[in-house]
Amino acid sequence: MPAEGWLNVQANQPPPAQGGGFMSQKSIVLANGPLDDLAPLRERLAAWGEAEVIAADGGARLAARLGLRPQIVIGDLDSLDPQERQALVEAGVRLQASPADKDETDLELALRLAVAGGAEQIAVLGALGGRLDMTLANVLLLADDRLAGVEVQLWHGEQTAWIIRPPGGELLGQAGDTLSLIPLGGPAAGITTHNLAYPLLDETLSVGPARGLSNVIRAAPASVRLAAGRLLAVHTPGRA
Repeated sequence: MPAEGWLNVQANQPPPAQGGGFMSQKSIVLANGPLDDLAPLRERLAAWGEAEVIAADGGARLAARLGLRPQIVIGDLDSLDPQERQALVEAGVRLQASPADKDETDLELALRLAVAGGAEQIAVLGALGGRLDMTLANVLLLADDRLAGVEVQLWHGEQTAWIIRPPGGELLGQAGDTLSLIPLGGPAAGITTHNLAYPLLDETLSVGPARGLSNVIRAAPASVRLAAGRLLAVHTPGRA
């Protein structure tokens, strides 16, 4: 990725905030997972509105492909070659390097940075695909209690995943869409759904069995109440 190519992609973007300060309540966090069809993500980003952009290491490449300029690239930077790092510096992007030997993934560092900067809504892109262990770890990051109180969504094409904690809440989607509820970290209890084709009434979903998978939204808005535990909600437009 030649330096001038990266700079040309970013030519129409505003300069990043000085000093690394975040001025938006929304953040776009880019991981380093493989993505082929970027059209759905471009459409979603266009509707997302103004947001700060944080790239986790090689997520800077995904930013370039989406026409985004990160305010900061964070991580051990081992996925970017010297020419790419220089191109980012020349474009005014702040690089925040961390040791390669660390307890956190680069995506985890990026999410913490977004929260510390005051983000109330975070869209995570490029978190799936490639290594299975990294994909699982990235999904489970949504359940980190340090993200509680922040609306964090994982985007993959047109699909969206997010965590539901007690007492529950409204579910994304329109009538006919596919909606899965998957317990994380242990059983989720006291689950009651509204406007789903296969309702749950004060029931428990256990880790392992696929009972909460592939439900269908009967009418919008759909919702779920939850007494204990955590649910991973996955929304897919239309019948999956």
